[in-house]
Amino acid sequence: MNLTITNLGKEYQRDFWGLKDFTLDVQPGILGLLGPNGAGKSTFMRMLATITKPTTGTILWDNDDIVKNPDPLRAVLGYLPQDFGVYPNLNAIEFLEYMAAIKGLDSKSTKKRIDELLQVTNLADAAKRPLGGYSGGMKQRVGIAQALLNDPQLLIVDEPTVGLDPEERVRFRNLLSDLSEDRIVILSTHIVSDIESTATRIVLVNKGQLLRDSAPENLLKELDGKVWKWTVPSADLPALKHKHIISGAVRRRDGVELRIVSESSPHPQAAVADPNLEDAYLLIVKGEQS
Repeated sequence: MNLTITNLGKEYQRDFWGLKDFTLDVQPGILGLLGPNGAGKSTFMRMLATITKPTTGTILWDNDDIVKNPDPLRAVLGYLPQDFGVYPNLNAIEFLEYMAAIKGLDSKSTKKRIDELLQVTNLADAAKRPLGGYSGGMKQRVGIAQALLNDPQLLIVDEPTVGLDPEERVRFRNLLSDLSEDRIVILSTHIVSDIESTATRIVLVNKGQLLRDSAPENLLKELDGKVWKWTVPSADLPALKHKHIISGAVRRRDGVELRIVSESSPHPQAAVADPNLEDAYLLIVKGEQS
């Protein structure tokens, strides 16, 4: 099971590239694709899902070029797009049966699989209600269930926790971790905490460019001695935002405690803090923009 991406690019109009010069070799585990909205993450995932053809480069699934021969990948692919739609008059069971038929799954095993997924996504009690009456988070869970119907070897999920409440988000993260032991999971998001708790490998993306490909612990090592905590009066905050990369601010009785990412101490009263992935993300993306 191997996914090899070489010099991948997508040009939407002359000299406007949604993605350019992407090269990755992906093995089983969770690959976290992290970047701001509009960075090119969804473009990349649509090409992996064989929905959009690349302008340049190749995508190989176990040495098969998925542009020339997409069927081997499609047979083992699970995909949850960012904008996932449902048929409002169908209930969850009917919708998942419909999606299973589209995927060509065996009808005898489909019912058992649907029952399992309704339990996993915490939808069993609402399974016979029309989807049109579902909340946004419930519809997202139906999308997660349909992506898992064929027990995919490659699971691609684009902003999967949008609309989920905190408890559902934790449940989904745990599900991804369990699934990643024997398959490739690609998780695209702009929410750093989703990546921080699940990913075994992180790819940072901005403006269609691959900025960094690293294990989470290596990103954190790069920030040793570069993250600071400093409590300042509230009135000083606007000016400091223009001067420093601020990754966090907590209101306290004596002012605002800031997390500042900086090569050197921002002030004699600032103390070194343990770095996190939010700090690394901001430092790399802001550095690319400056």
